[in-house]
Amino acid sequence: MRRRLINSTLAVVLVVIAVFGVSLVVVETRTISSSAQESVESEALRLASIVDSRLVGGEPVNPDIIAEQTDTRRYAEIRIPGRDPIEIGTRPSGSVIRASAEGEQDTTVTVEESRSAVTREVGRSLLIIGAVALVAVVAAVLLAVRQANRLASPLTDLAETAERLGSGDPRPRHRRYGVPELDRVADVLDASAERIARMLTAERRLAADASHQLRTPLTALSMRLEEITLTDEPETVKEEASIALAQVERLTDVVQRLLTNSRDPRTGSAVAFDLDEVVKQQLEEWRPAYRSSGRAIVHSGRRGMRAVGTPGAVAQVLAALIENSLMHGGGTVAVRTRVTGNQAVVEVTDEGPGVPAELGARIFERTISGRNSTGIGLAVARDLAEADGGRLELLQQHPPVFALFLSRVAREHREEKPTVR
Repeated sequence: MRRRLINSTLAVVLVVIAVFGVSLVVVETRTISSSAQESVESEALRLASIVDSRLVGGEPVNPDIIAEQTDTRRYAEIRIPGRDPIEIGTRPSGSVIRASAEGEQDTTVTVEESRSAVTREVGRSLLIIGAVALVAVVAAVLLAVRQANRLASPLTDLAETAERLGSGDPRPRHRRYGVPELDRVADVLDASAERIARMLTAERRLAADASHQLRTPLTALSMRLEEITLTDEPETVKEEASIALAQVERLTDVVQRLLTNSRDPRTGSAVAFDLDEVVKQQLEEWRPAYRSSGRAIVHSGRRGMRAVGTPGAVAQVLAALIENSLMHGGGTVAVRTRVTGNQAVVEVTDEGPGVPAELGARIFERTISGRNSTGIGLAVARDLAEADGGRLELLQQHPPVFALFLSRVAREHREEKPTVR
């Protein structure tokens, strides 16, 4: 492309120089020839006037006197009636420019000049025109190279940007080139890079969330299947199979929820549901893990509450809080349900060291963790809660108290004492 731009610019300049140069040469040649002819004619008239004035005054007319008065370098022939012709200068050979003039005393003056003088003048003019044309060509080449670089370099850079996008590097370069059309292309590429980056981030986030959220249900399902393989009692097999099927349904709900949130985090399918059932299901699901670690879970607070939300999402939020207490907390884990205003609140606390002061304000950010964990669980839990119109907060750092707030549906309730699970 660079070579084409240079060649096209140079071709245009050469055509312009050829058209105007030839015209200028023709005009200049004619001008010089006309000027030389006029000069010779003027010289002939002046000599005729000098000769007439001397003849009228009775003064002598000879070559020396005429040459002194005219100071001419041209050849001149003066013919006076009754006298021999008077010649001044040397007669030129070859092609000449000739002009004649007649005086009032019947004198005839003929002036001649060699055409070589005109040729030399024309040559000097052509040399000047050629030099100007050469300068114009050099300037055109330099300008063409500059313009070619100005256009070709941005195009090369834009091609590299497009190649980087195709190779999976969606970082926008934010480069502009001062050419509106190229800047427009750069704007489009940068916007595409940002969209691709958001898409890749969403894909990676979905993969990380799915891996984290499916890990615990799959572990629980695996334990149920192991219990089925170790028993021969049909009733036990039926019971464990029913629980396993329920866990499969929850897994399906988790996957659907993750896909929905990946498309639109604000999309929820909130309904009125029995909060006790969700809490009970989570306690039963986490019972084996807590027993194996020698710890206990207690449930206290108000019972019989109905809340507005997505049961599967609420179960995932509670699972994240309970798992967080199992991994990072200590002692007994307490799940407490209460009412504040028109909201149902589920609190999860433990007797562990709590949340470090430096992590308190950032505990729900992704990749933030007090230990060597992914730091995804609490972030996903908050997203799920907010998608249903609820919220997840850290009410207290020492001991840690996490609270899930949901809109409440009014219903009769009763207090129950803590139950150890």
